[in-house]
Amino acid sequence: MPNTRIRNVYALEILDSRGNPTVRVFMELEDGTKVSASVPSGASTGEYEAVELRDGDPSRYGGKGVLKACENVNHIIAPEIIGKDAAQQSLLDHFLIGLDGTENKSRLGANAILGVSMAAAKAAAQSQGTDLYRYLGGSEARRIPVPCMNILNGGEHADNSVDFQEFMAVPHGAPTFSEGLRYVAETFHTLKGLLKARGLATSVGDEGGFAPNLGSNEEAIELIIEAIEKSGYKPGTDISIAIDSAATSFSIDKKGHYDLKWSGAGKMTSDDLIALAKEWVAKYPIILWEDPLAEEDWEGFAKFTAELGDKIEVVGDDIFVTNTKFIRRGIEEHTANASLIKLNQIGTVTETVDAVRLCIEHGWRAFLSHRSGETADTFLADFAVAMGSGHLKSGSASRSERLAKYNRLLEIEYELGGDALYYWK
Repeated sequence: MPNTRIRNVYALEILDSRGNPTVRVFMELEDGTKVSASVPSGASTGEYEAVELRDGDPSRYGGKGVLKACENVNHIIAPEIIGKDAAQQSLLDHFLIGLDGTENKSRLGANAILGVSMAAAKAAAQSQGTDLYRYLGGSEARRIPVPCMNILNGGEHADNSVDFQEFMAVPHGAPTFSEGLRYVAETFHTLKGLLKARGLATSVGDEGGFAPNLGSNEEAIELIIEAIEKSGYKPGTDISIAIDSAATSFSIDKKGHYDLKWSGAGKMTSDDLIALAKEWVAKYPIILWEDPLAEEDWEGFAKFTAELGDKIEVVGDDIFVTNTKFIRRGIEEHTANASLIKLNQIGTVTETVDAVRLCIEHGWRAFLSHRSGETADTFLADFAVAMGSGHLKSGSASRSERLAKYNRLLEIEYELGGDALYYWK
């Protein structure tokens, strides 16, 4: 039997896909296994997310350094966990939560804690000669997620005139993951040609989607539908559309009042946005809508779900922040019918698993997600298969830190062969 006790652990400050610092944790086990894990970072973050510890020193990286988080790994966490069993994921994670001692991981930093948590899972899997998805998900982990590919950016992920943060192409009609990935990659390249022909910018946002200045938010949907059709696919049958409004980013009070400032659409209420969504869902092949309203607009979210929850997947991100306390409230109040799941929103692998399980147990869907500040680490791809949640967003068909996750899923699908499952619901 391999000796999976931790021999050494340390952290290093590295750069994420936006060129900002993040944490990479290295771990060595007694049997000689060595791994590293890199922590992602968000831009449009929910108020109640676990705290990403930053140095605040303006002389380094504009205050965004993570040396404190790294020091916490090296000088506080490491001495306490050396000798502990990396294969005891839940025990280790709860020990780290207790060592921090705060509700939001603000003392040691969620970026420090998550790096250790991810590294432990990787190390235990590698030590046992098991793929990470199999180690975390067991022998039945074989469902490859449908890639919800972000092909057009707006909001805080781009510098343009589009209010909504992400417009995604969803290849739910493909027979396999590899074919689905091809469907949306081709659509992405077709969209680039359409934008270029119209004299629009083909530069990309943080997650690799195009970020042109458009005349309206609705024009983004129309462009994507045109790209789907021109690529030879049928909208609504082969490929549908998912939207992430990230409405907190254009909310005036984080509750029921909004200002669609970037497009010039002006001020709106929750009811106005719900009416707009009903119009779009009736008109376009929209299959999923994430954060249609702001993080404190619980009443508006519930109204939105009552109106559209039987037609589309309504996903809460900022309102739930991968936290079982908020997800449980959402279930009780019928706030949505799905939760976005981000490892660094909550800060440990175990708590993330708990959030997914809570969703599934109550008939909700769990939508696995990357962050706008990513790394080449492919942990998320394995985690998505382990959880069997059925869909994942990992950015566009550009930027290597996004493609690394998709390419890892291609590997997993190949390894599974005929046992691989791929379906929307």
